[in-house]
Amino acid sequence: MKSHKLRLTQADAVVKTIELLGGIATLGDLNREVLKIEGVEWRTKTPFASIRRIVQLDKRLFKIEPGLYGLTSMKKQLESKEIFEISDMRKQSHASQEFSHSYYQGIITSVGNLKGFETYLPDQDKGKPFGKTQKLGELRKLPKIPPFSYERFINRSKTVDVIWFNHRRMPDSFFEVEHSTQIQNSLLKFVDLQDFNARMLIVSPKQRRAEFEQKMQFEAFREIQERVLFIDYESVVKQYEKLLEESQQEIVL
Repeated sequence: MKSHKLRLTQADAVVKTIELLGGIATLGDLNREVLKIEGVEWRTKTPFASIRRIVQLDKRLFKIEPGLYGLTSMKKQLESKEIFEISDMRKQSHASQEFSHSYYQGIITSVGNLKGFETYLPDQDKGKPFGKTQKLGELRKLPKIPPFSYERFINRSKTVDVIWFNHRRMPDSFFEVEHSTQIQNSLLKFVDLQDFNARMLIVSPKQRRAEFEQKMQFEAFREIQERVLFIDYESVVKQYEKLLEESQQEIVL
């Protein structure tokens, strides 16, 4: 009698992957690791669309941040580390705020990498986590900030959360993640860096847009009022997901 090897469903493979990754995983983690699980049939080498559907529907998983998912069976363990479900009233602890801030730094850096930029984030943040398996320093393409200008501008730029550099190693975009801290502090950095031909973006929860718009009316920020853009977390993650999916395609029109 022939023995039949137990086969897993695609959802089982996603759950197993998150388990192997320590209970939480980004969509990028899943996209990279899920095909290593044996005993499941995907019928494609590009399973990203299936993964995205599974994480949204499977009750064995819960949403931590847009694009970041945890195992329901490990929920209490994750909560003990200040990692909470997105729909919960999260504790406003320093650890929880830091986790969210570094997650979005990682997402912005990953988007820059997928777009072909050289990416930089501050040395003080390089040891912070991105999901469970990576540190922010592993994501950035540049271990040192390029000497693109005078020392005072270089030193100021070193404090920006994420910078994308073009192929000439000049700044293309400056990003400041504003999870819970003062938006005006980031705007002051942009005032100091306004003479560079680079985009300036505040990345923040969508409910802080009104606060951003109010701060931008201050006279101190008059010269950068037409320069600074606001983008919310969900929009950033949607672009991240789109780029991950496109990166699997042989031809993108």
